[in-house]
This record gives sequence, structure tokens and C-alpha cells, in this order.
Amino acid sequence: MLIIDTHADTLHRRALHPGSDLDITPDGLRRGGVSVQTMALFVGGSPALEDIARCFDAMWLAGKQMEEEGLPRLTDYRDAHEGQSAFIYSVEGCDLLNGDLALLTAWREKGVRMAALTWNYENCVGTPAKIDGHAPLKPFGRDAAREMARLGIAIDTSHLNQRGFFDLLDMGLIPLASHSCCAALCGHCRNLTDDQLKALFEAGGYVGVNFYPWFLSDDGRADLDTVCDHILHMLALGGEGHVGFGSDFDGIECKPRGLTGPQDVPALLAALKRRGLTEAEVRGIAGENLLRYYDRIDPRM
Repeated sequence: MLIIDTHADTLHRRALHPGSDLDITPDGLRRGGVSVQTMALFVGGSPALEDIARCFDAMWLAGKQMEEEGLPRLTDYRDAHEGQSAFIYSVEGCDLLNGDLALLTAWREKGVRMAALTWNYENCVGTPAKIDGHAPLKPFGRDAAREMARLGIAIDTSHLNQRGFFDLLDMGLIPLASHSCCAALCGHCRNLTDDQLKALFEAGGYVGVNFYPWFLSDDGRADLDTVCDHILHMLALGGEGHVGFGSDFDGIECKPRGLTGPQDVPALLAALKRRGLTEAEVRGIAGENLLRYYDRIDPRM
């Protein structure tokens, strides 16, 4: 079974906190059967562009070190193979674009296959949910989103506000949310409303369900079944074929009981089967749904 995770902050942890314990290791990926782990290049703890640039440089180096340690890097999720673990780059926060669309081409050439328009800082592209839910996508943000679509870089709406989210759909684009949960089940501002989820699924988009307990439950208590609750809620809103995993490992300080790293993903798959999902549905959620999403946004010739 192909297993794909659309978000983790391991590069940031390795680059900025060397020697710290990691949720994700090559051994953990292999033990969990994870085929592709998405590794985010995260803007980091400062909105200053020079600080973000230094942070990115350190994370590119961390990625090269992971390759040297024997974890292969892919440039297309559709090159994944069962029984083999690899990683792929994403970007979390497009602050560094700073009005320069050419940087998107450079990212694509380095293997970036999805990019979150914002993190928690307002930038040249848009406004995060944490700051203002009503601010529209900025004019340069519209240009950047169109260029990302042209390049086959998935437009990631996790952290983006509601107005910017719907602006993308109104433009006819097909975004994803790499690590988000259901606002109907947990009221955190980072989660997606039922209206957002329905619209995203109707457009052909995708959601990777986040494993952060405070996005899963209002009281911060979560286990395998709590993650399943969010997945099943999305399926009930039309998400069949459009939902998967976006763990946020190495970016979260606590985890659901029984789900502390990639080695535990098989237990989540088993929990989904206990909740009544078919083998085909579980295979889709594990990884195949994401591959079909990329077929929609970046068809291979």
C-alpha cells in the first residue's frame, strides 16, 4: 500500500534544533511503510525576509543531508513505490517570493511540489486565518497562484484565511489543504468549515488531515479514533477520493494517543477499517487519492 503524508516540519527541526529528538526518521518511515514524506521548507520564527532566507538555506542543506543519509528524494509523488521510503519538498509560507514569480520556477526545479501561500504572517500573497478571515487574496497572490498552477505546484491553503481560500476557487484553481482538520468537530481558526470542505471537494481538491490534538479536539485530547472522526466527517461531505494524511509531525508538541510518528500509521489504517471503511477506501486515503489529485492538476503526458 502506498502511504503518503503531505506535511511535516522535520527539515526545520533538523536545521534549527540540531540534536533534538525527531518524530520522523528514515527508520520510522520504513517501519510505518510510508512511501513519501512531504518535508516543508517553513518560514520559521521571524517575518523578516533575511531571517526566512537563512532559514530556507539551512533547510535545503538539511534535505541534502537526508539524501546523503540514504533517504531518496522525489520530484513527483507519482514516482512513489510501495515498500520504499522517500521524501519530497514543499514550502510553508510564500513570503520569500516578495513580488518575484521567477522564484517559483527555481523552487520547482529544486523539486518543490506544493506551497502554502501563507503561514501565520501576512505576506505579499495573502493573509492567514490567524490574522483576518475577510482580507482578499492580494493581486500578486493571484498571479502567484496562477503561476503555481502552470508549474504543477499544488496551491496549499492550510493557514490561508477563508476569503483567500474562496478567491482561489473563484479563479477556477484546484488547491489543497496539506494539514488541516474540520471546524465542525474542533473550532480552531486553522480548521476548515463544512462550506469550505464541500467547495474544495467539488472543485477536485484534497485535504491532508492534521494529527495535532488541538486541531482535532477542543480539549486537546485525541487518539486514533479522533483522527478517524475528522476523516469520516470529510467523507460525509463529499470527500471520498479527496482525503489523506497531513500529520504535521515535528511541528507539533503533542500527538494523539497511539500516533506518535510514522511508525504508527499502520495502526491508523487499521482503525479506519474498524470504522467500516473498505480496503479500497483505505488505500485511497493512505496515498492513492493524492496521486489522483496530481493527475488533475498536473497531468502526465
